[in-house]
Formats: sequence, structure tokens, C-alpha cells
Amino acid sequence: MKETKKQEEFKGWRSVLWPIYSFELKKFLPMAFMMMCILLNYSLLRATKDALIVTSMGEGAIPTLKLWFVLPSAILFMVSYSKLSNLFPKNMVFYIVVSFFMIYFALFAFILYPMHESLTLSFQDVSSDFLKKLLLPISGWTFSSFYVMAELWGSAMVSLMFWRFANDVTSLKESKRFYAMFGFIANVALLISGATLKAIKEIQIITLIAVVSCVAIIFIYYWLNNYVLRDPRFFNRDEIKKPKKKEKMSLSESFKYILRSRYLGFIVLLLVCYGISINLVEVMWKGQARLLYPSKAEFNSFMGGLQTWTGLVSILFMLIGANILRRCSWLSAALATPIVIFVTGILFFGCIIFKDVMQSSLRLDTRSILYFIVSVGLLQNVLCKGVKYSLFDPTKEMSYIPLDEELKSKGKAAVDVIGGRAGKSGGSLIQFLLLNVFFVESVLVDLAPIISLFFIGILLVWFWAVKGLNKEFLALSSGK
Repeated sequence: MKETKKQEEFKGWRSVLWPIYSFELKKFLPMAFMMMCILLNYSLLRATKDALIVTSMGEGAIPTLKLWFVLPSAILFMVSYSKLSNLFPKNMVFYIVVSFFMIYFALFAFILYPMHESLTLSFQDVSSDFLKKLLLPISGWTFSSFYVMAELWGSAMVSLMFWRFANDVTSLKESKRFYAMFGFIANVALLISGATLKAIKEIQIITLIAVVSCVAIIFIYYWLNNYVLRDPRFFNRDEIKKPKKKEKMSLSESFKYILRSRYLGFIVLLLVCYGISINLVEVMWKGQARLLYPSKAEFNSFMGGLQTWTGLVSILFMLIGANILRRCSWLSAALATPIVIFVTGILFFGCIIFKDVMQSSLRLDTRSILYFIVSVGLLQNVLCKGVKYSLFDPTKEMSYIPLDEELKSKGKAAVDVIGGRAGKSGGSLIQFLLLNVFFVESVLVDLAPIISLFFIGILLVWFWAVKGLNKEFLALSSGK
């Protein structure tokens, strides 16, 4: 039965809420549950890493971590992934990557966290304030390693491993119905993680939940490959076109190939602009939140509330996004994320910059105005994450589908892992230079007017990149 004929069967609320055929559930639901497990870990790890670093080292350590530790680790991961892809089949690479994270989280839960005080290094003899800032993450290397691994989980598992698998086994027509609905189901994980973070205060237990989730991911992936995708109804190679096998390229050749691709260049810009814009707002917002919630337990509980609200808003946005993807152009869907981030980001920076004016005119005490600013930042974060999960991720992943196998594999690895990390590290580089080179005596919040200008510039580049990628995407899709 042809797809165009099938789509006519969806009418009324079914076409809006559940555009999935009954026979497709055997494929759709396990993939959605796999994504749910990945997002559950992502949410738990993201909140926990922030609680560990912000409350023990301060928000000023985040730019240093992302620039000097997370980015090199992402490059190392990408090199390792490229080598593994040349040595092993895709299924084995998936198992190796998930097992690597699972072993680390188990190690952190049973050894590194219980012994973190005795494992902390001392650099008290260092007199330079600049060196002290650089050495602070090394001093608390147990927490820093957790921060790096949590950051890599988002790039490696969410951006690369899951979506690489989904793009390999999903046709372009299916993706318009499946991708937003994956997120609709998977974002229940944010509600679960929010409740978990509020109920469980022990970092070890949270980390062990991540280990169990890794086991579930491996099981679902195995079951899909061995019991579902062998059925031609769920993996039709005539619909999911694959080019003839090409000779394996070296890492340097892969980079040259990627650099020659204007198409991938636009995708890199999307990721870099998203990462920088979010990072410029988030770090400052977390610094304000730390003033309200200074202890690890309080901060983790606050982040649990963030996950709960993000989950609720994301589920709502998934319904809206699924219909935007099916009823509107790719360009309209892709522009939604930068528009939301631009409007909410300007609102947050405005609150920071005009804090004294607002406090005076509204006659609020210091804690009340701080609570208001943190609430605005919370709203900004929730809305931006909701539109990212519902529209940014699906439109980005749809753009990979028309590409050949080499660009889907090594190209996607370089773009998602390096591009995503370079985006966040780019924001960290801006903050690091402002704090440690140009305005050494200042704190981050004092630099809000300057940072907001960088924010606006990045958003303008983002709008340009979306329009450029749309032109390339339409040309490549119509040529298939």
C-alpha cells in the first residue's frame, strides 16, 4: 500500500494526535522507548552535573570545563568513533559506545563519588588567580569527569547514536510522521526525571539509574535489530535507499570530505549557533539560581522542577510540532527554534541589565527580584528546550536523510559531536575571554550587556544558516 494512499486514512483528531498505523507499532514503540531511556539519562545527568559543579566550584568553572575539557573530549570521542566505524559493523559500535558510558557511571557510583574528597587534588601553592581558575576543574577531577561524561552523553547518544540508527531505518516519508512522535513519547522521560530528582537526593542512586537505563537501551536495540527490522514492512530497502558500499575513508579524508560539503556546513552552523546562544543564557541563569539554592540538594531539587516543566511543555510542543512538520514547510519548522530563543533570550538579558530599575519601580527586595529573574530564566529554558526537542531536532535529523551513507556516518559524527560541543564551547570561550582577559575584575552577571550583543549576532547568523540549508535540502530531496 502506498504512503500517499495511507495518509488519506488519517482524519480528525487521529491525524493530529496519533498519525501512526497499527502495524507500525512494533517498530515505532521500541524506538520511542529507546529514545525515552536515552533522554531519561540525559535529563538526570544534566541536572546532576550542574548540581555537582555549580555548588562545589561555582558557575564560573563551567566555561573552563566546556572549553578545555568537554571540547577535547568530544574530539577524542569523534576520532574513536571514526576508528570504531572502520573496524566494526554499526551494531557493534552501538554496543561499544553504550557499554563505555555504562561502565563509567557504575565506576562513579561505587568508587569515584564515595571517595571524591580523598581524590581531590590541592593547588593551594598556586599564586596566580588565572591559573587557579584553570586548575579548579583538575582539583575536583572526579566531579569534572562526571560533567564531561554527562555532556558527551547528550552528543554521543542523543545526537549521534539514536538518530543515526533512526535515519538508517526510517524513510523520509515515515520521518515526517515518526520523528516528532518519537519526541512526544520520549519526553515523558523528563517528567520521570523531574520527579526522580525531587524524590531522590543521593547522587549515587541517580547514577545507578543511569546504569540500568543503559542496560535497557542495549536490550531494546538488540530486540529491534534481531526481531523487528528483519520484517520488510519495517525496513524496506526500496524506500530507504542505500548507495553501493564505498571504500572506507581515513579520518583526515573524512574531514576534507565534510569541509567540501556546503550542506554539512549549514548543519554545523545550526548546531554551533544553538549551542552558543543557549550557553550564553544558561550559565548566567544558573549563577543566579545558585544564589537562591546554594546546597547540592536544593539545587538538584530545583533542577528537578526544571525537568518536570520541560517535560510538560515538550509534550505539548511535540503535538504542535508534529503537525507543523507534516503541514508546513521545512523552513517554517526550522525557523521556530531561533525565533523562540531570540525572544526569550532578549527578555532574560533585559531583566538582568535593568535589574535595578525593575527592583526600584516594582518595590521588590533583593531576594524577590532575584526570584523573578530566575523564574524568567526558567521560563526561557523550558520554552527553548521544548521547541528544540519538538522542531529543532526533528528538522535537523530530517536534513540528514537525503545524504549518502558516508555523510550519514562520519559526516554526522563530526557534525553532531564536534559541532554540538563547539557550539557550547564557543559560548564558553566568549565568557572565558571576557572574564579572564578583558574584564578580569568582573563577575559574569556584570557583563550581561556585552554578552547580549554576542547573543544577537549569533541569532542573526542562525537565521541565515536556516535559509541556506533549506535551499540545499529542497534541491537534494527533489533530486532523489
